[in-house]
Amino acid sequence: MSDRVGFVGLGTMGAAMAANAARASFEVTAWNRTRRREAEIDSLGVKILESPAEVAAASDIVITMVSDTPDVEAVLFGEKGVAAGARAGTLVVDMSTISPSATRDFAARLAKQDVAMLDGPVSGGSEGAKKGTLSIFVGGDAADLERARPVLQSLGTTITHVGPIGSGQAVKAVNQVILAGTYLGVAEGIVLALKAGLDVDQVVGALSGGAAQSWVLTNRSGRMKDNDYPLGFKVALHRKDLGIALGMAGELGAALPVSALAEAVEAGLIGQGHTDDDMSAVARSIRALSGLES
Repeated sequence: MSDRVGFVGLGTMGAAMAANAARASFEVTAWNRTRRREAEIDSLGVKILESPAEVAAASDIVITMVSDTPDVEAVLFGEKGVAAGARAGTLVVDMSTISPSATRDFAARLAKQDVAMLDGPVSGGSEGAKKGTLSIFVGGDAADLERARPVLQSLGTTITHVGPIGSGQAVKAVNQVILAGTYLGVAEGIVLALKAGLDVDQVVGALSGGAAQSWVLTNRSGRMKDNDYPLGFKVALHRKDLGIALGMAGELGAALPVSALAEAVEAGLIGQGHTDDDMSAVARSIRALSGLES
């Protein structure tokens, strides 16, 4: 078991994940571009260092959790990046959601200095990160996964090895495509219920016992009813994820019409200033098109 774990990126997800690793008695160091997250994990004994390189030097396993493909490249290979501090035998687990092809490239670059890499993007949102109940899709070598498994078990309840490096990101793209359709479907259903004068809470309760049941219906329909979208998973981040999925689809010759619609809806929301709303804010657009308040 590798007791020394480093976290690079302490956003909504990363800070909660680092906290759970610390609670599981791992020796945790961390770095973030801004220092505002320190107070959340300082009481748990997490040591904040000055660069990703310092985190890598102090760790056996380094977990990166940042926003997009260029951000991962920067924290891995930029000045004072992970690669500058990692020793031979270090294991990097990128839990961001990024391009599968870029993931394979990053792994090949790290391998040149005998640093292994897994991709382990997650599903479960900020709630799952806080509760340690994330689903983790892992691409890479099975032996590397077994090495990382103890710390991953402190972060999630479902850990699935889905294939070689980059496969985790491909599965995450599938996850985001399915979520796009689910969010749009639930938003349309809630708006239809509102327009029909139904008791939305009663409707959700009734539907939750049947085939329409979903995590989105249970956890996000209330936000759609109230037209209030506190942060869970940002519209901007899901739009970024759909861009990855649509890029994959273009390469593979797959048609994703619902995902393309969702991306257009989310682009409109971003243009209206709703970048940081939870992605359930797709209901804003459905409500506006239906004559409800925008």
